[in-house]
Amino acid sequence: MAGNSCDNCMNYMYDEEYDCYVCQVYLDEDEMSRFLSNTMDHCPHYQLQDEYRIVRKQM
Repeated sequence: MAGNSCDNCMNYMYDEEYDCYVCQVYLDEDEMSRFLSNTMDHCPHYQLQDEYRIVRKQM
């Protein structure tokens, strides 16, 4: 996906049962089709994994 990577998304979590990283967001059939065919320009569910965001708000 251009512009945002699953690797640094909050929804991309390690699943111990499957022993791999998976997206926690439910994609509907159209979104999944675009994702698997690499035609999705950006993920509408992408959220930057930024553990320092809360600290910056407290300053």
